[in-house]
Amino acid sequence: MSDLPETRHGVPVTSSNGQVVLHVPIERYQEVVQALFDEGFTMCVDLTAVDFLTHRERSIPGDVVPARFEIVVNLLSIAARQRVRLRVQVFGDDSTVPSLFDLHPGSEAMEREVFDMFGIAFEGHPDLTRILMPEDWEGHPLRKDYDMGRIPVQFKAAPGPR
Repeated sequence: MSDLPETRHGVPVTSSNGQVVLHVPIERYQEVVQALFDEGFTMCVDLTAVDFLTHRERSIPGDVVPARFEIVVNLLSIAARQRVRLRVQVFGDDSTVPSLFDLHPGSEAMEREVFDMFGIAFEGHPDLTRILMPEDWEGHPLRKDYDMGRIPVQFKAAPGPR
């Protein structure tokens, strides 16, 4: 993608396997998503997180400060047949990111999953509760510092022997 601009909506742009990647500062997250929505990127295909605790080296532009966590959002423009990926650096163990629910209601379950597995909260989310783990579960299993082998087997009202 030799014709790739250096910035789009004022944020650094790179390419990954032919896909445009925008490196969005957390304070501009909703603003850039809104601008992309206005351009026709009206479908949020995926929203997830990555914990880089044990893998600090990664490909990001030089002016982007790497953080432990990264929110990754894939948006789709059906009319233009284009995808764009957003990578948002999230600092701190108890981090909060603005929710995309008002603009992309389909992100509701994806944001809950990131909250449940990584402990990243989404400000403005209508129902930020656990979605995969039991409500009384302690910790966030996809964090790299979550103890391996520590997951106890939990049965609720398991039937007894017959």
